[in-house]
Amino acid sequence: MADLDVDNAASFLIDQPLAEGRASRAAVVTPERTYTYGELAALSDRAACGLRRLGVEPEQRVALLMHDGIGFAATFLGALKLGAVAVPLNTRLAACELHVILEDSRARVVVADRELAASLDHIERATVVEFEALVRDAPAGAVSAEPVGRDAMAFWLYTSGTTGTPKAAVHCHRTLLNSHHYAKDVLAIGPEDRVFATSKLFFAYALGNALALPLSARGSCFLHPAWAEAPVVLEVLRGYRPTIYFSVPTVYARLLRADLPPDAFSGVRRCMSAGERLPAEVYDGWRERFGVEILDGIGASETVFIFVSNHAGRSRAGSTGTVVEGSEVKLLDPAGQPVPDGQQGVLWAKTPSTAAGYWQRLDHSRRTFVGEWFRTGDVYVRDAGGFYTHCGREDDFFKVAGQWVVPADVEAALMKHPAVLEAGVVGAEEASGLVKPFVFVVPRDATVDAPALQAELMRHAEKMLPSHQRPREIFVVQELPRTATGKLQRFKLKEHVKARG
Repeated sequence: MADLDVDNAASFLIDQPLAEGRASRAAVVTPERTYTYGELAALSDRAACGLRRLGVEPEQRVALLMHDGIGFAATFLGALKLGAVAVPLNTRLAACELHVILEDSRARVVVADRELAASLDHIERATVVEFEALVRDAPAGAVSAEPVGRDAMAFWLYTSGTTGTPKAAVHCHRTLLNSHHYAKDVLAIGPEDRVFATSKLFFAYALGNALALPLSARGSCFLHPAWAEAPVVLEVLRGYRPTIYFSVPTVYARLLRADLPPDAFSGVRRCMSAGERLPAEVYDGWRERFGVEILDGIGASETVFIFVSNHAGRSRAGSTGTVVEGSEVKLLDPAGQPVPDGQQGVLWAKTPSTAAGYWQRLDHSRRTFVGEWFRTGDVYVRDAGGFYTHCGREDDFFKVAGQWVVPADVEAALMKHPAVLEAGVVGAEEASGLVKPFVFVVPRDATVDAPALQAELMRHAEKMLPSHQRPREIFVVQELPRTATGKLQRFKLKEHVKARG
């Protein structure tokens, strides 16, 4: 990794490569062309000049409503270089949801793609501008990075909304300067690596791993504006030949269903997964089909980079892996006491890329960020070998007949049936007022007879699960409601059960 003796993360990512003589090396690749480090730095400087011309000053927010591409990369880095705060926005949010976030963030400027700007017609607080207009008349020439310091705000990431209430995790410049532990320990990334992620840059997973991290290593990344359907992924695999591939369990499962050739991932040396627990069936199926192991891990909007991960050559199906070098974790019971191996506890992490807190959410910040520790809300079990297994989110657990139901356990049991591709479980009240498990499944065969499958899965559940975990009802659906980052939105499943009466 390069020298980290800088105050502004943009200097590390786009100025230092030029000083190292890497101006002509590929930095960002898009379907249209390749941009060198020199071109990326020049565009980022022009974006910084354009933002300054619009009156943006250090610490003021700049929102990005943009598809993945060179415009996003240059605007994000230009805002940081200026000392402003970049706020990536989910491009799939409805106009009313975007307005709430823009009011919360108090963004001074919104840089938006033309087709997305229509949803911002009634924005009054912020100036809306397209990237081409932002940089068109900006003067050429290097811009001196604002000496903001590592503890200054750099960017905000709004959580993905699995509960329906997104909040902004406030990240400082030090977050992007602290990727080297994960980069070295898990990825062994270097200047020759080419990185591609199916997730989008407004998601912490992609922003950190598919933009900041390859630039930190002086490698390159591929940014595609389209969503990760099988033809898009295959196009990137064939044309760009990535060596490191980031995706989420939902996409891995979808690609297993697609008709991809067995050698599609032959050039990939690391397949990474995060966002949700990777089912063992997907891990095994992927390794059998493509000959590459998937390294599951856990990170968060609050940490950007992964702090528990499987490692190449020693990964385990169904496990999140072991602690990444440079991080610490602990499992605590409800009383705040450590739990022994083999018992469930809430995962706490101490990792150098942790956010400073949540914007205007003081009570939530105090519960989540305690000293140097970040309380994830994820429930885990550690075995004697130091491997961690995800049991679900603590707020997803519910009791039936006085006994805890762990949705992840029920989902895993249902997914052992060969007809089931995905499963989602929630606890909801039935007509009697009692809470029972309700199951939603996505079949592997979309044309399957739903009533027959429901009956078959009920029999399967009776064999696989204790009585309190057996579903009250099973719904066969074509897809599960997920955030744009791939996380299951259980609150929408509960709303569906409630609407059924």
